[in-house]
Amino acid sequence: MAQSARAIVIGGGIGGLAAAAALYGRGWGVTVLERAPTLEPVGAAISLAPNALRALDVLGIGDEIRDLAAWQGDGGLRTPGGRWLSRSSAEAAAARFGGPLVLLPRATLVDRLAALLPTGTVRTAAAATLADPGDHVRPARVSIGEAELEAELVVGADGINSGVREALFPAHPGPVYAGFTTWRVLIPVPGAEFASHETWGRGHIWGTHPLKDGRVYAYAAATTPAGERAPDDEQAELLRRYGDWHDPIPAVLAAARPEDVLRHDVHHIAEPLPAYHRGRVALLGDAAHAMPPTLGQGGNQAVEDAIVLAHHCDDLAAYTAARLPRTTAIARQAVRVARLNMAGNRAVVAARDTAIATLSKAGPALFLRGFDGIAHWRPPYASGEEHAGNREREST
Repeated sequence: MAQSARAIVIGGGIGGLAAAAALYGRGWGVTVLERAPTLEPVGAAISLAPNALRALDVLGIGDEIRDLAAWQGDGGLRTPGGRWLSRSSAEAAAARFGGPLVLLPRATLVDRLAALLPTGTVRTAAAATLADPGDHVRPARVSIGEAELEAELVVGADGINSGVREALFPAHPGPVYAGFTTWRVLIPVPGAEFASHETWGRGHIWGTHPLKDGRVYAYAAATTPAGERAPDDEQAELLRRYGDWHDPIPAVLAAARPEDVLRHDVHHIAEPLPAYHRGRVALLGDAAHAMPPTLGQGGNQAVEDAIVLAHHCDDLAAYTAARLPRTTAIARQAVRVARLNMAGNRAVVAARDTAIATLSKAGPALFLRGFDGIAHWRPPYASGEEHAGNREREST
């Protein structure tokens, strides 16, 4: 069977590349248009829960990613002084969800996804806009400068400030500030030995996790006015805010250079979209349901989206029906968690910490409970099933 159906993916991030790979596996001709000059991702590392790893199994790279990643779960939740509120283990997480939670550099995942696509599929420095969403009769149209492309399917994977989303739903208010900013570093920290942890303070959090390649991924968040930046540099700002917190945080800060620190204000889509499609166009990832990073599910849900979209590529209403309720619920849960871990009132923080410690003694750690109903997700078909079916159709 000739590859006659054409798909254009606007955005070459994790969700866009996963969607392109899934569609290509079903026999589509795919073009990925990325605005940036390279596919180098913005960000440091990504946590993948069993739900996303099962989606990657469908693409045939799940086991490779598991091998390249560090398992998460050994560690737990601490106070700034170092007291453990909750402990967990990687084995307990894998047993609870039927697979591990893992962590790896974003660049590694992007490279493996891009490798699933034929040479020439991805066009960088290609700023694209949606010219016409199309309908059941006419194809969708995408503009790149003076040129115009047509396709039976356009995927808007262009991030939180999605131009595709704005074109489809111009009346939607778009993303709003979540009330806090984040910092991230991915660096070697010679001599550092520690258990993975997330530490909750008053209006501040910090997380430190070792990667399999020997580097350390650390992140921080704090309630700040939108747009605020350090008067000198962000490494110095982290020292001011977290320099007296427990080990290994001071060692990580000492090893970081100003240029190692990424800072981004957090925005999310507070009002759900009416649908994730219109005409021949579908939205996925942050373009559809940007959420606070407090559950680590933003990229995971984008990969889920990609697999489900490929499954329902001939019926985008079914894609919306499958994805909108689930992602809306997860996004709302991420907002609730943000309110909890970014709490600033001293009495609220004391009550929070006491409740976490008490609940964790009585059952599974809060860290694990937060993934219930999320990490158990399975794709709408078994690993390789759709690809195998497509190969059978091509051979007839």
